[in-house]
Amino acid sequence: MGIPVRCTCGGSGGSSADGTGHALSDLSFASSSRVDEAVWIWRTGTGTKQERFPRVAIGRNAPSWTHRRPIARILSAGGGVQERSTTLAQDVYENPLISRYASRRMAVIWSAQKKHSTWRRLWVALAESQRELGLDISQEQIDEMRAAVDDIDFDKAAEYERQLRHDVMAHVHTFADRCPKARGIIHLGATSCFVTDNSELIQVRESLDLVRSRLVGVIDALARFAERYRDLPCLGFTHLQPAQPTTLGKRATLWCYDLVLDLAEIEHRLATLKFRGVKGTTGTQASFLALFDGDHEKVQRLDRLVAERMGFEETYPVTGQTYSRKVDAQVLAALSGIGQSAHKAGTDLRILQHRKEVEEPFGEKQVGSSAMAYKRNPMRAERMCSLARFAINLAANADQTAATQWMERTLDDSANRRLALPQAFLAVDAVLILYRNIADGLVVYPEVIRKHLQEELPFLATEEILMAAVKAGGDRQELHERIRVHSQEAARRVKEQGLPNDLLDRLAADPAFASVDLSEALDARRFIGRAPQQVDEFLADVVAPIRRRYSDVLSSDAEDVRV
Repeated sequence: MGIPVRCTCGGSGGSSADGTGHALSDLSFASSSRVDEAVWIWRTGTGTKQERFPRVAIGRNAPSWTHRRPIARILSAGGGVQERSTTLAQDVYENPLISRYASRRMAVIWSAQKKHSTWRRLWVALAESQRELGLDISQEQIDEMRAAVDDIDFDKAAEYERQLRHDVMAHVHTFADRCPKARGIIHLGATSCFVTDNSELIQVRESLDLVRSRLVGVIDALARFAERYRDLPCLGFTHLQPAQPTTLGKRATLWCYDLVLDLAEIEHRLATLKFRGVKGTTGTQASFLALFDGDHEKVQRLDRLVAERMGFEETYPVTGQTYSRKVDAQVLAALSGIGQSAHKAGTDLRILQHRKEVEEPFGEKQVGSSAMAYKRNPMRAERMCSLARFAINLAANADQTAATQWMERTLDDSANRRLALPQAFLAVDAVLILYRNIADGLVVYPEVIRKHLQEELPFLATEEILMAAVKAGGDRQELHERIRVHSQEAARRVKEQGLPNDLLDRLAADPAFASVDLSEALDARRFIGRAPQQVDEFLADVVAPIRRRYSDVLSSDAEDVRV
């Protein structure tokens, strides 16, 4: 049978964050669809009757029926159903972060269902705490509220919001209609930011926790790669020009350590994230002081009790109407840092794939180009860089919002935060899913790496050859000049004629270097220093503690790349 789902969105300074009025976890197709007053009937094909929204997968896992044409109807005032032409989900914009890139887990955290059920949990926690501190609130009222936490009539809330132009009051009335006995005590003494700010802090905390898990997974994957190739010599690059050799494993530790730094920042943000708490309209708690007849201690206890019921040990010591928007700026800066790390590694991998030394995973039926059938493009690394840039740039929104808040607050933060906060987390979630997928499936071509190294080794070995010739009794300045002349001629031959590097042959024919065993100059392992040992030390001293600390995270499977 069909399941009716209303696709609506409000437009005031406080309408639903996902643009539909409904949970992203409930609607697989619409992160931005707007069809006012329409009821969509989707044929699930399951035969299961549900009173309200069916829980369905999103994106890649969405069943095929989500893209079939729906039967579009509108409920009349008398309860009848009338047909009406509507817009298909494919005919309106939908956010690719939801439909293509981010995980369902992250999308659910920022869904309307999650948001508004958290508002109700906050109202329950407030009422419970007020009752505990002596206000005239019955257990029956609290039980009625608790039973309705997840039963949200989004249609009714949307209708209220069209009338009131205020999303919080729309949901207060919707909740009150569902809980008539508790109507008079819902939102008692609170301001809108009691539910909006506190719920967002809960969403931020859960999102940071998921990001932390994803970071640990990528760190582990890169560490395994570094260990495998700890002593494989490869050409180093500075200024993107050939430089002293390193090892492929050592290079991977550089990518890995950037993420270790990001992990420390995410851990710090989680450790220092607090609850806004119960602060009132301008942060003075005046309304609660009036409720408790001037009892300051009870107001302080109320703040602590609500925080504890919502899983927070501390509240911010002072706030205006909102918690400081510096908190958002710091969180998005941490997410931007992850974007920076991923972009750097993704760029390195794209260069290495260009050199045919390392390749990202390539599906058996994957197509690299619609015209050039032979191509194997670094599509995943390119997408990772693209999404990373998006996340990096979103951080500026939080910076500017924090800088432009006036006095105790202004509402120009609202619309921007509805976009920047969820999309920053969704983008970084997608970045880390890609990064893990790439790191798990990197393909290495040692012979190509060796070939490129051998082409440059004669130049790289000249300093050691010079020192050996000096030790054998040669004049340092004269030898240096001879090497310079031979090197320039060999380089000219390579660049202008495309011929192999013959520098060692030239030096071997020069009597000044007759005492030097030039055959050893082509042993790349002589030039990699302590790179293998540095890899071992990094894995033991830095990665191993992370693996122990997050052993439960590492036991879970990696998220699939959806497209």
